[in-house]
Amino acid sequence: MPSDVPEAAKPRRAPRPRREITTAYVVTRIAVLAVTAAILLYAVPPLVAARAWIALAVLGVVTAAIVCLYLTRRLIPAKYLIPGTVFLIAFQVFPILYTVSTAFTNFGDGHRGDKQSAVTAIETGSVRQAPGSPEYTLTAAVRGDELVFLLVDPETRRVQTGSGEGLAPLEGARLGVTGKVLAAPGLTVLTAPQAAARGEEIAALAVPTAGGLIKANGLSRAVEGRAALGYDPACDCVRGDGDTWTADEARGYFVNAGGEHLAQGWQVDVGFDNFARVLTNPTISGYFAGVFGWNVVFALASVVTTFALGMGVALALHHPRMRGTRFYRIALILPYAMPSFAMLLVWRDLFNRDFGLVNQLLGLTVDWMGEPVTARFAVILVNLWLGFPYMFLVTTGALQAIPRELTEAASIDGASPWHAFRKVTLPLLLVALTPLLISSFAFNFNNFNAIQLTSEGGPFPAENPQVGATDLLITYTFRLAFGTGGAQFGFAAAISVFIFAIVALISVVAFRRTRRQEEVYA
Repeated sequence: MPSDVPEAAKPRRAPRPRREITTAYVVTRIAVLAVTAAILLYAVPPLVAARAWIALAVLGVVTAAIVCLYLTRRLIPAKYLIPGTVFLIAFQVFPILYTVSTAFTNFGDGHRGDKQSAVTAIETGSVRQAPGSPEYTLTAAVRGDELVFLLVDPETRRVQTGSGEGLAPLEGARLGVTGKVLAAPGLTVLTAPQAAARGEEIAALAVPTAGGLIKANGLSRAVEGRAALGYDPACDCVRGDGDTWTADEARGYFVNAGGEHLAQGWQVDVGFDNFARVLTNPTISGYFAGVFGWNVVFALASVVTTFALGMGVALALHHPRMRGTRFYRIALILPYAMPSFAMLLVWRDLFNRDFGLVNQLLGLTVDWMGEPVTARFAVILVNLWLGFPYMFLVTTGALQAIPRELTEAASIDGASPWHAFRKVTLPLLLVALTPLLISSFAFNFNNFNAIQLTSEGGPFPAENPQVGATDLLITYTFRLAFGTGGAQFGFAAAISVFIFAIVALISVVAFRRTRRQEEVYA
């Protein structure tokens, strides 16, 4: 049935509004695509060389998804959320997961590779020159990224290249007066400083031969020798020097009958052994509680003192009768603007007993870093100087959001300035700043630089040079894991998980109390 309503009188659908493409959107799209392309070009060659096909496939899928997303005009919110999500996963989630997974391994010095790498290192490390074995004039060179030896026989002046695959003749090399190779076709000869910089690689390279292995003896000489230790796959053991070391898969070592093990091992999963070591080893657990107690005191004192001083200065400059506030604010944030690394070293020298400025100005002879009480007071004072400008800035911003009518109403009702501050201003400040105070507590709980660069954890008691009076858990962990002649990454990761759990628990409790406070003043 035809409609009686004229066509012109029918309501027309409003045209869909065109999305306005802003400059920020264009710049963001170009930046994300450029970074994606750069990562793709950087990551593909090593992944292909390592035959990491799964990682390569994941990289390809993620790259394709990002390119498709940023080449379409739809899904505008996702274009802004994706970069933040990627960076969150890359710099927060992945490090946490990697740390937790490392805590269940024996990863560290002597346990960095697999079992085959350990066997190779043991055999090449035990090479000894036999009487009458060949000696060569050595020159280090590179073929692309591969380090190779240029070996010259002193008698025949024959030149050969040596790599992990063996020896190969080399023609067209130009020799110097001393017999070292000056130039070689297809190779880049390293200069003496360049060779010295790669000394560890040169010492580790072993060239297999029919009679044994060729190893560098310094930077200009190489000798052929035989490995004193050899791996026997029949017994899964290493034999040599009149002894036998059997593989201990649980520990990742080759162990002999007397319980001694070879220095080189391999990475294995150890379960909860690292965590059990923290709790059961008396050398560690016996001092854990004391260090933890001082750690909490240091973090709380740092937060309370910096907040009190920063808030006091902010309140003074917030007063309507205050003049020259811009100059004072610039002067007060100078400690915050200076590099904390350099300032901590300066403060360490200021507290020096013999020539420190603190003792000279006060006419004292106090050994600030030599006594536990004064050392702890000094590090808290230094952290106060470094931290109060931040609290001053955030408190100044929070004060701007508090209406002056509230404090004026309190004064009209007869409240003194102190009561107005305690009942009105301070509660409102705490509602706004408590999350920042909690994050400041977490930061100071793991403030490695503040301790390591000023007191280095000391002073240390004579009976135990392992733990000092100002040690935090993080500095104590660093000394236990890396200060005993070798890096123990798995053990350090286990203690880091403990620290993370402690800080997370304290933060959760504090945030719950913050929510209750917000409900009261909402």
